[in-house]
Amino acid sequence: MQDFSNLISAIEITNKTNAKIDALVSYFKTAPDEDKLWLIALFTRKRPSRPVKSNLMKTWCTEITKLPEWLFLESYSTVGDLGETLALLLPNPENTIQKPLHIWINELINLKPKTDEEKKIYVLKAWNSLETKQRLIFNKLIGGSFRIGVSKKTLVNALSKLSGIDANQLMHSIIGNWTPNSITFDDLLNGKHINYDNSKPYPFCLAYALDKELVALGDKNDWQVEYKWDGIRGQIVKRNDEVFIWSRGEELVTNQFPELVEAISNLEGDFVIDGEILAIKDSAVLLFNDLQKRLNRKNITKKLMEEVPVGFYIYDILELNNMDLRSFSMQTRRTKLEKLFLKNSAEILKLSTIINFKNWNELDALRNTARNFNSEGLMLKKKSSIYNVGRKKGDWWKWKVDPLTIDVVMIYAQKGSGRRSSKYTDYTFAVKKEDKLVTVAKAYSGLTDKEITEISRWVNKNALEKFGPVRTVKPELVFEIAFEGIAYSKRHKSGVALRFPRIKRWRKDKTVKDIDTIESVKALI
Repeated sequence: MQDFSNLISAIEITNKTNAKIDALVSYFKTAPDEDKLWLIALFTRKRPSRPVKSNLMKTWCTEITKLPEWLFLESYSTVGDLGETLALLLPNPENTIQKPLHIWINELINLKPKTDEEKKIYVLKAWNSLETKQRLIFNKLIGGSFRIGVSKKTLVNALSKLSGIDANQLMHSIIGNWTPNSITFDDLLNGKHINYDNSKPYPFCLAYALDKELVALGDKNDWQVEYKWDGIRGQIVKRNDEVFIWSRGEELVTNQFPELVEAISNLEGDFVIDGEILAIKDSAVLLFNDLQKRLNRKNITKKLMEEVPVGFYIYDILELNNMDLRSFSMQTRRTKLEKLFLKNSAEILKLSTIINFKNWNELDALRNTARNFNSEGLMLKKKSSIYNVGRKKGDWWKWKVDPLTIDVVMIYAQKGSGRRSSKYTDYTFAVKKEDKLVTVAKAYSGLTDKEITEISRWVNKNALEKFGPVRTVKPELVFEIAFEGIAYSKRHKSGVALRFPRIKRWRKDKTVKDIDTIESVKALI
């Protein structure tokens, strides 16, 4: 595990993507094939299930160190990560054991069905034979995550640099259906377990946020305007009677939407279409909160499909009968899409509506009403534009509705992690409910480093209670928070859930008397 430990250290000390890629390539050149496979699995969410509960590991650590619980919790609060806290608190090992990564992981897999006492014997022996850094990695293998800035894209680029294989093919291969114990490293790279030719997606064309006046865009007749929807951007690929659904995050999500697969399978011809997967019921687009119930499920039941039916709003066509259309103009692609749609109609598929407008002034009013039917705003696409890879400024613009805002008071603060582990960066906010306060949102973004430092000092002086890393504070600091949407929720005490809450500004000019009520918040729904 020493080589894997060195790799993690090399990646953690840099924020440069190329340096991370070089470190990964170096590891792949020397590591055993079994270790390479497990590294890929760990970084692509294919890790085995947790064999040991966190509470047991905490208990064993305090038994060994003889630390009181309050001191352990204080240490945990300061460090901000359980695996690292355990690694730092435990005494130096009496001996060292060198085993490859895959051996450690397979031992942990075999540990899962054993008794708590058997697990204790194994874990304590491992702790007593690993140095601090390797002990941390061992703890992470049990149940933590390697949050070190290695995305799937970074991993794929490293594998592509190593092998010379196309990055898109590698992406499809590593997110396919495989396990480290069922495939060789070479077979994984070469995609022996997938049909790449049939399923290959295209890189998504993306938009910039509108940063200019509408009149600066020129003649309004040069632009195609559509509503922007809040779902899952996706590509549906149909080739040789096979159907594949790709998310914008380059994940294959085919199995999560069987009704879409069935509908597309019944259509004629081969094509690749770009659009948005949405929860749709009775012809109305539902909130993203509803769609979330369908995501990351191993089994999609008939009951769930009835509760949260989905549809696909089609934006664009990228390929038709094996012809790549991306170099054609937006206007030409739209014409071809309309012809395909007329020939292949299905209730679950909707052609994105083109908005007709007389002048630019009309669009702002249309944008402001978009939230009424759960749209995020408008998309403005130049009719002459090709389907670019990624973003090209000037061709596609997204113009979202203005965010909703409320005034809230901070009631809890929690320390961050990494370089911010010594400061309070995560906050819980509340609004008034009669003569009490009720939590309404959590947020951690939107403040400057200077403001975070100031707030952290205030928290240290005004903390009322401690719960591990969390501090209850006096309800005195008022903030304005912004969010994209709001919905009723049975899971939250307040009865509402906010979409993408973030801090807009610290309202030093206001007191707790000025914050919103739960009634005024619900009125925004």
